[in-house]
Amino acid sequence: MQEYKVYTYAKMPEDWSDVPRALIDQYAWSKEYMPLAYGQLIMIPSFGFVLRMTCKETNPRAVYEEHNQPVYTDSCLEFFAIFDHESGRYINMEMNAKGTLLSFCGVGRENRTPLINLTGGKLPTVTPFATDEEWGVVAEIPFSILDAVYGIRAEQFVPGYAFRGNFYKCGDETEVAHYGSWSRVKTKTPDFHRPEYFGALVID
Repeated sequence: MQEYKVYTYAKMPEDWSDVPRALIDQYAWSKEYMPLAYGQLIMIPSFGFVLRMTCKETNPRAVYEEHNQPVYTDSCLEFFAIFDHESGRYINMEMNAKGTLLSFCGVGRENRTPLINLTGGKLPTVTPFATDEEWGVVAEIPFSILDAVYGIRAEQFVPGYAFRGNFYKCGDETEVAHYGSWSRVKTKTPDFHRPEYFGALVID
């Protein structure tokens, strides 16, 4: 199982160059288009987790602007994670270059519940960014959301705490459809909703 270290920071870093990268380089189903992409995840003890995802694309498809629209058909960066040890429920966060978020929670692909329905209307804050060479998103995931979903208090996220997840890059309706992951998914066809292939995310 792949492992990613989640480092603790006192505040959100201005420079992310020293934050470890989870390279999305497992394009298991097609080699025609494999954009360089990666995810970075940190923890701020007074707040929660901050996710930063980046892709080397200059003109990403970004059609959707409303929450929970099918952004996976756009050029999309995604993070799926099971934050607790018992329920098996994972949160999927799927984001396009406009910062539009699709996010649900459940144990598998079917019968998933919109995240907003579990949190009293709270959602991760997603901020897009772009340069001439790349685009990405920064998503803030406060502990209050994880407490609402899992009943996990901030004090439980200490060094050594391990949970599971995966980082993805896709685009169902882009010029060239593509599906990449950090932790390899061993299915015959593209399927990101496979928690058995999640890697380990360990707070350092």
